Amino acid sequence: MKKRILVLSFALISVLSGCKKEEETPAPSLYDRLGGVTAISAVVDQFIANVAADPNMVRTFKPLLDDVAKGNTARVTALRNNLIDQIGQASGGPQMYKGKDMVTAHAGMNITETEFNSLVNDLVLALDKFKVPATEKGELLGVLGGLKGQIVGK
Repeated sequence: MKKRILVLSFALISVLSGCKKEEETPAPSLYDRLGGVTAISAVVDQFIANVAADPNMVRTFKPLLDDVAKGNTARVTALRNNLIDQIGQASGGPQMYKGKDMVTAHAGMNITETEFNSLVNDLVLALDKFKVPATEKGELLGVLGGLKGQIVGK
């Protein structure tokens, strides 16, 4: 009798261990849904082009544009790389933003509400150009929009 109970117990354990719940696949990160670093880089490049052509951003970006006009692209390249890293990190990617914190980076620039809103619009235009879906666009703008208080008026 003990032998039967032991055999039944092992059989029951074997059956139950084979009935594991199927593991749910985690939802893809915002980073993955955006298309990873290649897609983020394309959006950032378009964003920078939009900002450079935006009349509301002339005051803020003129020094950078003057550097580019003189052939010095180091600052715009650093900005591009920081933006890619910042968006990558904020969206769950492997990038690590190593730039200055937003308050330090914008200290003395006195960014206005109009300039900030214009900058956001320039990003939206870049996202729209690459047909980023509304859900992902909204999530990204929500993450980045939280930085407004660290940028405007600093």
